[in-house]
Formats: sequence, C-alpha cells, structure tokens
Amino acid sequence: MTVFIMADLEGISGIYTREQVLPSLNRFSEGRKYLTREINVCAEALKAAGVDKVYARDCHGGSYALLWDELGEYVDEAICGAIGDERFPYIDECDAVILLGYHGMAGTHKALLEHTFSSVSVQNYHLNGEKVGEIAIDAAILGEHGKPVIMVSGDTNTCLEAKRFLPWVATAEVKRSLNCFGASLLPPHKAKECIFAAVKEAVENFRSGKCELYNVAAPITLRVELTERNQLPYASQRPYMKIIDGRTFEVEADSVEQAIFRV
Repeated sequence: MTVFIMADLEGISGIYTREQVLPSLNRFSEGRKYLTREINVCAEALKAAGVDKVYARDCHGGSYALLWDELGEYVDEAICGAIGDERFPYIDECDAVILLGYHGMAGTHKALLEHTFSSVSVQNYHLNGEKVGEIAIDAAILGEHGKPVIMVSGDTNTCLEAKRFLPWVATAEVKRSLNCFGASLLPPHKAKECIFAAVKEAVENFRSGKCELYNVAAPITLRVELTERNQLPYASQRPYMKIIDGRTFEVEADSVEQAIFRV
C-alpha cells in the first residue's frame, strides 16, 4: 500500500497564529519545524500500520515550508516547490491520500486561520453551486483519479467540515479552535497519539473497503468570489470564464482539477 500525504500548515498541531504561517513574519521558521515534525509523525504511523511507501507533499503557499534536512526515515519521497499543473504528482502510484494540517473553509465561524486558497484575495469558492473549501476541492480532484481521502487532520472545525463532505474519513483533531487566531493546543506527545490513532483507523477502513471516492458530477462550474473590487482576471482570452459581477467570476471545465488551474 502506498499513501500520499498532502500537508498544509494552518492545521498542524502547535500552529495558532499568522506569524507562524507567513514567510515574511518572524515565527515562520517555527511553523516549518512543526510541519516537518508532523509529516514525520504521520509517516511513522503509516509505516507502523503496514504501509509500504509514503509520499509527502508540502502544499502550503509556494511549497517551500518543509525542512528537508529534518525529514525522518519513514518518508520515502518529499515533493516541494513549483511543480506545474499537477496538484498531486505521482498520485497514480498511490492507493489513498491523507490531508494533513488542513483548515476550515473561508468564512467558517471561529475556525482557526480559515480561508480558501487565499486569505487575502478570496471570499468564497462554490463548486457546482455548493460552497466548498480546500478539503472538498482536493477530495474531488482525488476522486477523479480514483483515490480516496482516508484521513484529515486539523482543528475542531476542520474535522467537522471533513466529516460533512467525507462521512467515512478518519479525523485527527490536534487542537480545538477558539477563534481565527486562537486555539487550545494539545502538547506534542498527545498530538502524536491522536495522529497515530487516526492513521491506524484510516488504514483499517481502507483495507476493509469502507473508504469512498468523493465525486462531483461533470461538467464543472467553479465560482470564485473575491474580497476586493478591480481584481477580476482578464476574460478576453478565456472562453471558459464568465464574469458574474465586479468581484465574482465562474470558470467551466470538464473536471475539478482542470477548473482549479483555470482560476
């Protein structure tokens, strides 16, 4: 069995403030350390559960948060940096995916560091008319590749959101969200125990056939509502784009993966 870990930063245990997740601010090095540590914990748990190979991808921002020299022995390959138009490289070699350190969608009340792809420019995403965040979008892309999401980790609201879209998924609630910039944190050893328990459950569920694909019916309409006026993309060379109003546009596509790269 081969598992792909897709790792964001906001939902990693120990993270609670924007200073830890933005490269321009003074605690980003701390955030990088916590991200790498949690990837190592997840990979160790996967190997303990009998998984043969583990891919890990840093998907936070420009994908340069992971500390290569602190990767542990249980990660077989780590994917970093600008990787072109594949959100999940090598996914066809994998059996299942873990969304590690994810966060609530934009606008989720009291969700820690909530946003959808950009806290600065994006107000909301709607996929075929339903408001979604990064959990549902990534699960839908993976469904198109025939791969299930078997586990999600993050704060309270992240786990609730994951269960709403993916009822079968195992969750690791590594912190309780109190508001956008505050949380009740588990100490590292308890967060590790939480991840180990969720990984064990996830692998067992996969092997017993309990994990499903999350599929969104084509054709795909992805609506993007921006936070600011005068920020709409130029539509003249994009026949798949429709301007809705001064802050909202839609793209049409044959798949969710194609739609994301058309935004």
